[in-house]
Amino acid sequence: MTLCMTMCLGDYVPVGQGLCVSVHVRLCVPINLEREDATCMGVWNCIYLTLYLSVAEGAWYCGKGPELGIRRPEFKFWLCHLIVVWSLVNPFTSLSLSFLMCKMRRMDLSYFQLWHLLCSLHPLAMGLLLDSHRRRALARLLLRLNTPLCVVSYLAGVFWFLGLAFSPLTQNTYISENAMGSTMVEEQFEGGEHALNFARDFTAQRRKTGSLPVAWLERTMRSVGLEVYSQSFSRTLPFPDETHERYMVSGTNVYGILRAPRAASTESLVLVVPSSPETLNAQAVGLLLSLAAYFRSQIYWAKDIIFLVTEHDLLGTEAWLEAYHDVNITGMQSSALQGRAGAIQAAVALELNSDVVTSLDVAVEGLNGQLPNLDLLNLFHAFCQKEALLCTLQGKLQHSDWASLGGSLHGLQTLMLMVLRQASGRPHGPHGLFLRYHVEAITLRGINSFRQYKYDMTAVGKTLEGMFRKLNNLLERLHQSYFFYLLPSLSRFVSIGLYMPAIGFLLFIPGLKALELWVKLNKADFGPEEQLGPNHSLVQPFGQDARGVALTPLVAPVLISQATGLALYLLPVMGQHVAAQHFPVAEAEAVVLTLLAIYVAGLALPHSTHRVVSSTPRGPDSGWMALKLVALLYLAIQLGCISLFNFSLGFLLAVTMVPAAALTQPSGPRFLYAVLLVLVSPGATLLGSLFLWRELQEAPLTLAEGWQLFLSALAQGVLDHHLYGALLFPLLSLGLYPCWLLFWNVLFWK
Repeated sequence: MTLCMTMCLGDYVPVGQGLCVSVHVRLCVPINLEREDATCMGVWNCIYLTLYLSVAEGAWYCGKGPELGIRRPEFKFWLCHLIVVWSLVNPFTSLSLSFLMCKMRRMDLSYFQLWHLLCSLHPLAMGLLLDSHRRRALARLLLRLNTPLCVVSYLAGVFWFLGLAFSPLTQNTYISENAMGSTMVEEQFEGGEHALNFARDFTAQRRKTGSLPVAWLERTMRSVGLEVYSQSFSRTLPFPDETHERYMVSGTNVYGILRAPRAASTESLVLVVPSSPETLNAQAVGLLLSLAAYFRSQIYWAKDIIFLVTEHDLLGTEAWLEAYHDVNITGMQSSALQGRAGAIQAAVALELNSDVVTSLDVAVEGLNGQLPNLDLLNLFHAFCQKEALLCTLQGKLQHSDWASLGGSLHGLQTLMLMVLRQASGRPHGPHGLFLRYHVEAITLRGINSFRQYKYDMTAVGKTLEGMFRKLNNLLERLHQSYFFYLLPSLSRFVSIGLYMPAIGFLLFIPGLKALELWVKLNKADFGPEEQLGPNHSLVQPFGQDARGVALTPLVAPVLISQATGLALYLLPVMGQHVAAQHFPVAEAEAVVLTLLAIYVAGLALPHSTHRVVSSTPRGPDSGWMALKLVALLYLAIQLGCISLFNFSLGFLLAVTMVPAAALTQPSGPRFLYAVLLVLVSPGATLLGSLFLWRELQEAPLTLAEGWQLFLSALAQGVLDHHLYGALLFPLLSLGLYPCWLLFWNVLFWK
């Protein structure tokens, strides 16, 4: 068999603003897989790397390195890095690397080629797996090092996450979109007093009518030159919302459209202000009307601008978005929109409840953990700096000295708050519902605290004017910056490539434990090779012989656990009326109590499933080992999928559930294992997250307050799922809870 190694090096031939790749060197080495010629492989590796290094150094000596602004030490650093990476993965991978010149004065590695390096399996690996002696040695090594590897992997994942707030793993934020790269616009908005007059009139009309003053809003919007429309909507909640004291909800949204004088109505921007009986947002409505009057007098708009006032906070926003995009996702009943603008490119939600503000807090966490494009957040931060307006993230100002230990710890606290809010899956503002429709949006909240410096409506209006003027310059949707990131502050971010290794280290543990169980199930012992014979095969198919593991007995516990999760998902809402009739509780309380009752009833499952599983052909241990193997794989797949769209939720569940899952077995300190399993169950994780969240906000809870907040969070999670499509409740009830029940079955195996 022949091992072919290919390398490709750019010849630095300029073509316009780019460079073409033209030098290719191919080396074919004969490898005999029947012989143990690792030494031969090492010699050929050294020859190949020497040749590769020589060709690369030749390109620098030709004078092309300085021409691209690349210094020789940096060039050799990349080569040494590649050599180390290849030495680690060889001889299990073949080498196919490229240096691709993408633009003038820039030299980067091709990530596709590096991926090919790490993933292309070498034919020698097949020879290793087919060799019974080496396979037996690998099995012994796996069993001996399994526990130390799991401990190291868990610590690596936790410390990697904690290190995300420190300088080596964070980057300075920057605007990637060329159309928004500069804040060199002159804001001329001076309508702060006009906005306060609108706010006072709105408050008076709201008190007079007892609801949103639709007629007054329509009349005022028309007076400033907008096309005005209204939309009525209604929604019956699945059970009463005791937090907002509502069950049958009906309301009206009012919106005005400013048509672009310089373009057709193909694209639009949205400024939205939510209003509800609890939060009037009168100052935000006044500023919206004042901005509409000012924008109407300008002629540079190339996009339509929609000024939207919604009733009943998120319910009104969801009704308007569904009608605007002509869909019905949540069962909302609403009238059709009479007026539309172009495709919405971006949106800003505004919440103000005082005449002056000390800072503007920005919310980015959307439905199911979605985040807006980072460029929109950077644009807000840039204009706040230009207007000398204090801006906060998670209610916290940025630390003055980021490089210090105090600054890093402050960033870690802010990052943890973002992780907890993103993991909840709730839309933390009207912007969170826009993200579902691929509209980049953020929510700005005015904070009036004890700080000395105060800002009036004019300063806030100038910030919004600058943002909308830059968004007006967009030629396409925001796409060049990141959609997956974590924020320790507004000026620094952590990209997906830097935070995903944390979850990767944690998910490595159930994989190792599952592999250990697989080896034990398919091999009774690991004695001397003469006891096994030269033709012994380590891997046997399921159910093929006495050494196999039958899958049929595992069907019962898996189905029972999944049925319990299905009951947890369906029965609380479906049986609320029955529970309210037979017990002296309200319907909302009946939903929460039914949730807790089914959750606790699942603890009795081991008594009804272990008898079925224990009748396996391998003896008393094979049953729980096979069940734990299935549970580990089930857990790893779920956490891996969750972390892809909501890293924060996946990480919180992994950092709590993975250690207990790895330790659980029906022998040893069973009581301690049971306590650990209960503490890391999905419900206990939610309760602990609430205490941690309030602790990071420097507003700690007592046990009674924490329990009441936990019950409220359960009801709100079910409501968010039925009203907006939040996925946290079905993920926990249909996925994580049944998986946790499988480990509970393993622990109490008889």
